[in-house]
Amino acid sequence: MTWPRVDGLRALELGTPGELRDRLNRLVRTGLKRATAGLLTEYADEGEALEHVGERLALLGDDGEQVGTIEVTGVEILPFEDVPWEFAALEGEGDADLDEWRTGHRDYWERVGTPVEDETPIVCLRFVLIAPR
Repeated sequence: MTWPRVDGLRALELGTPGELRDRLNRLVRTGLKRATAGLLTEYADEGEALEHVGERLALLGDDGEQVGTIEVTGVEILPFEDVPWEFAALEGEGDADLDEWRTGHRDYWERVGTPVEDETPIVCLRFVLIAPR
């Protein structure tokens, strides 16, 4: 299974459908969210290459509609325990500190059936919004 494509762009679907995805997309569209973390294993499982600096991605809502376009400004793979606060803060989700970010992300990945350990490889993706829709 590969990720959806929209007008030739790979798609980015943040969080899970519903309220979470709506909230995360709003954060991107207002400029507060400029990063996202993903599991490296998802790329292999879905036959996708890592994003690269300069790549543009279609930001999708629940129904597959494009709600914006982002451009990748950085890609780094780190063990979960080594993700720095500088990156976590760029996610713009209101975490007070790195411990809160780690707890929230562990809880999320546990809920979706992919629990993480300290050494789990995390793709740290930085981006800028270039075109809201």
